[in-house]
Amino acid sequence: MKALDDMLIEAHEARDHRALVELYARAADGANDLDAACFYLTHAYIFALEQGDARALDLHARLKAEGREA
Repeated sequence: MKALDDMLIEAHEARDHRALVELYARAADGANDLDAACFYLTHAYIFALEQGDARALDLHARLKAEGREA
């Protein structure tokens, strides 16, 4: 199985924004600290917003729960 980092690179190269939502969310779930998790969540959220993906609501809620909204 490919490493998550490799899959992220491939999705970026292919401009597969739907895959990037999923991959960045998975990266957030596996992150070893809160700052890293929120970094990945922010990326997932932005790609979800750009695609009109319904997952944006959940991603936003997760970021908000961690105090990452101004």
